[in-house]
Order: sequence, then structure tokens, then C-alpha cells
Amino acid sequence: MTSPQSTVQNAKFTRIIGIDPGSRITGYGIIDSDGQTLQLIEAGCIRLSAKAFELRLKRLFEEISAICKQYHPQCAAVEQVFYARNVRSALQLGQTRGVLLLGLAVHDCNIFEYSTLEVKSAITGYGRAEKSQLKKMVELLLGSDFGGSKYDLTDALGLAITHAHISSYHSKLKL
Repeated sequence: MTSPQSTVQNAKFTRIIGIDPGSRITGYGIIDSDGQTLQLIEAGCIRLSAKAFELRLKRLFEEISAICKQYHPQCAAVEQVFYARNVRSALQLGQTRGVLLLGLAVHDCNIFEYSTLEVKSAITGYGRAEKSQLKKMVELLLGSDFGGSKYDLTDALGLAITHAHISSYHSKLKL
């Protein structure tokens, strides 16, 4: 986890949590955005052991609930899944996403879903960018260095930033 900055939320900022779901490692990243400024609040990975799958799901629910209780995100940007290696992986990832969506909904997060293509396009300008390119842009946008962190962490922050950009654009259109 990165060191958390202020958890006090300014009224003009929206707190957004990005979630990169995984049945073994789930990345999360929390930012505040006012439509122009992005502020990193917290980022990390929820690592799940090789225990029985239902126990991993239970722990994932507990972890996402604890994160929501601590940081009070208003919106959640969750990666849409479009690919899995096999049927079993697809089912497990679907169940993982279901637990995460439930955990977010229980804590009154407005949930938005984005594809990998949308995130890469919004962050790098190119939908087929490499994960390393996405990571570098996330670091530049947040003014942080995530060093050897897992891509799950920077992918989650990319989701949060994508939502910040898209929601800012939509709010400007309503003027």
C-alpha cells in the first residue's frame, strides 16, 4: 500500500475508488477529483491466499468493506471483464466481481464499469497501450512513483482516473 494522504474530503471533491478485480489479487486505488485536479488518497492490493474459494470471497468482501468504511468513496470504477483463460477462470472472476460490487453497493457507492480499452484510451490516448505505458501515465498524472508495484494497483488507479475524466466531461456538457 502507498502511504495514505488526507482522508478528509473537501466538499468540492469527489472520492473515487478504482477496482481491478482478481480472484488472487485485487487492486484498488482511491483518488479525490474536482474535475481538474487529481489527488492520490490510497492504493494497494488485496492479496488472497490459496484457501478455499468461498473463504477468499468472504475475505475479499471484508477487505473491500473495511476500505469503504475507512475512506468513504462516493463512486466506484470497476473493470469490465471481457476475457478469461478458461471457463473456470471466467466463473471465478465473475463471482469475484459480484462480491466486490455487493461490497461497494452496501457502502452506497455509485458503480461505473469501464473496459480495459476505455481506460487505456482515456489515460494514454491509445487503447492498445502496454501495461507499462499505462503505469507510467498514472504515475505522471498523480505525481507518484509506484516503483515495482503490481500492475493491479496502477490499473485500479487508471480506472479511478478514467472515471474522474469522464464524469468531469459529462458535467461540463450539462452546463
